[in-house]
Amino acid sequence: MKDKIYIFDTTLRDGEQSPGCSMNTQEKLKMARQLEALNVDVIEAGFPMASEGDFEAVKEVAKTIKGCTIAALSRATTADIDRAFEALQYAAKPRIHVFIATSDIHLKHKLKKTRQQVLEQSVNTVAYAKKLSSDVEFSCEDASRSDIDYLCQVIEAVINAGATVVNLPDTVGYSIPQDYGFMIKTIRERVKNIDKTILSVHCHNDLGLAVGNSIAAVMNGARQVECTVNGIGERAGNASLEEFVMALRTRPDVLPYQVDVKTEEIFKSSRLLSTMTGMMVQRNKAIVGANAFSHEAGIHQDGIIKSRMTYEIMTPDSVGIKHSTLVLGKHSGRHALRQRFEELGYTLTPEELDNVYTEFTRLADKKKEILDEDLIAILNNKFDSDETKYMLSSLQVMTGTGVKSTAVLELNDGKEAYVDSATGDGPVDAAYNAIERITKLNGQLVDYTIKSVTWGGDAVGEVFVKVIFNKVVFTGHAASTDIVTGSVEAYLQAVNRALSAKIPRSADENLIKNQANAV
Repeated sequence: MKDKIYIFDTTLRDGEQSPGCSMNTQEKLKMARQLEALNVDVIEAGFPMASEGDFEAVKEVAKTIKGCTIAALSRATTADIDRAFEALQYAAKPRIHVFIATSDIHLKHKLKKTRQQVLEQSVNTVAYAKKLSSDVEFSCEDASRSDIDYLCQVIEAVINAGATVVNLPDTVGYSIPQDYGFMIKTIRERVKNIDKTILSVHCHNDLGLAVGNSIAAVMNGARQVECTVNGIGERAGNASLEEFVMALRTRPDVLPYQVDVKTEEIFKSSRLLSTMTGMMVQRNKAIVGANAFSHEAGIHQDGIIKSRMTYEIMTPDSVGIKHSTLVLGKHSGRHALRQRFEELGYTLTPEELDNVYTEFTRLADKKKEILDEDLIAILNNKFDSDETKYMLSSLQVMTGTGVKSTAVLELNDGKEAYVDSATGDGPVDAAYNAIERITKLNGQLVDYTIKSVTWGGDAVGEVFVKVIFNKVVFTGHAASTDIVTGSVEAYLQAVNRALSAKIPRSADENLIKNQANAV
């Protein structure tokens, strides 16, 4: 049977310490439910002594989550431990997590205590916590820069005092895998009672080595890894949960360990955290980044079309992503281009493909990414067509709390004026529904982005939209000091491009698609 590696998720505690990533109680509770669905072993819900808000959050998580151990952080003081247990008392499986620094750097400059004083404080507080909870974790802060002899002495003493888990953090991301693995190996060999505890690691990413150090630790005997979703945390962050877990799942030949995480929940967890904190992952982020399962190079695309194993070491659905994406750009080849046209409903002869490919490469030199509408324009010999079908003549919206948002707008096509109204979930949604009534073109809004171009209350805002009409993606862009007007003009641009591409309209004039979840 494979050795089990316990996943200790500290997204709600260390992760929340990322600048700008604070979460309120309800947000922490929502994230905790997702972590339970992800099936992590331990959720560190917060630091109760830090604030009243953190205390309440830990208490609510402890009351609600029953499938995971709930941990609360505490300094090595009785007051902190009491406060932690007060919040944890409702948990089905509570854990008090006590920490104190053990490196001479911290002892001298931060704690201003001797090694003996810290040793005694460690033993006394672990023993005190043990009276309140059968599950006590002890962390040697800055373990990777601590004297190994002293570190072994502290670890043996706190295990005798009742610590069920001993954590050895690389607090400042100083270690490299070889050194960190050797530290874990040395401790396992020299600490006599090490078999009475679970050895844990908590690595920071200051040198980009947090996951590598965590893997080295596991290979040398650590059996708990502390990590965060998206790798968020202090400074450069913590070991990324998704990267560590998928490394074990992908390489069982050299990492023969069991983790109980439901990997299909990884992407959902990542997106939820990004949405709540506003900290989006970079496009090239491993596992959950937008480019993680995207392919542009022609050789790669050809390989993926023939067999995904050629350029994908894991499947997108294994982490909760629906499918890979073949991104069409200047590096793409004929195979990917032909496949995309087939997906759009166009079967091209070899000669037609050659002609289209020539035009495609010319356009790809000018644009970073080729969209579906560009491909259809190539077929119709209407490259970058700005042909106008509808223009906005007037717009009036009514919105507010307790009322249904309503939009009344007038469009004209140069020959005739069209007026209609609709309701929706907000003024933008209402306006889009009114456009659908007039144009009889039903779209699915898949991306809606606003960004400020200038400063101040009268700042110009840019609106970018992506809309699917009849399985084809069309984009729109507009700038305005009125964000609702800008949103309407951007959507109209997408509509006009769809009509230029001869996307069929709905035959049902009364059909109004509800896009309440789109905006």
